[in-house]
Amino acid sequence: MASTHSNHHSAKADLKALKGLLPLVGLTGGIGSGKTTVSDMLGALGAGIIDTDRISHQVTAPGGEAIPFITEVFGVELIDSQGALNRPKMRALVFADPKARRSLEQITHPLIQQEASKQALALANSGVPYLVFVVPLLMESNLWINLIDYLVVVDCPQETQIQRVMHRNNMTRSEVESVLKAQTSRDHRLAAATVVIENQGSLDELKPKVFNLHQEILAIQPGRLSSS
Repeated sequence: MASTHSNHHSAKADLKALKGLLPLVGLTGGIGSGKTTVSDMLGALGAGIIDTDRISHQVTAPGGEAIPFITEVFGVELIDSQGALNRPKMRALVFADPKARRSLEQITHPLIQQEASKQALALANSGVPYLVFVVPLLMESNLWINLIDYLVVVDCPQETQIQRVMHRNNMTRSEVESVLKAQTSRDHRLAAATVVIENQGSLDELKPKVFNLHQEILAIQPGRLSSS
C-alpha cells in the first residue's frame, strides 16, 4: 500500500492548496440527520459537492480500489457474492473490534481522500462558487476540521434519526444506537457549528433553510477565508 499512502499525502496537499481560493464548507450530522438531502439541495443551487460517503461506497463496490486490500486484510468472508464489501458483516466486526475499525480506516480513508481531492480540484476549476465536503465523521478528522472555513451541521432529534435509519437501512434499533454511540456527540457537533440546519419537518420546510444557507455562504468575503 506504499503507493496508496504516497498518493494520500499528495491528496492532502492538493486539498490544502484550495484554502483561500473559494469557501470550503464542511457538512456533517449524525446518521439519519439528512446530510445527503441538504447537500443535494445545495448542489442544485450551484455548489460543488464532494460526498465522502458516496465515495466510500464507490471504493468498496465491486471492482473498487479498496476491495483487494480489504480481501487481503480481512479475508474473502467480508466480500459479498457481487464482489463488494459486505457492509452488515463489516459493521458488526468494527463495532465489536476497535483494531478492525482502525485497519479498515487505514485502507479506505486514504482512497476516499484521494478521490475527494480529485473531485474538489475538478469542481474548483469548473468555477463553482464554493465547495461542500459532506463528511459523516468530520468532527473526528483533523484533516477535514483543519481544511474547512465553515461548518454546517444538519440536526434533528435522536429519535427521528433512529426511525429514519431503521426504515432506510433495515437496521434494528440497537444497531442504530450502536452507530450513534460511535459518532461524535450531538452536543459536540452543535457547539462547533457555524450554522445548524434543523431537519425534522418536510422537504418544503427544509428548502428555504437551505436556500438561506446558500445565500449566506455566497456572501462570505475572501478576506474572511484562511490564506493558502
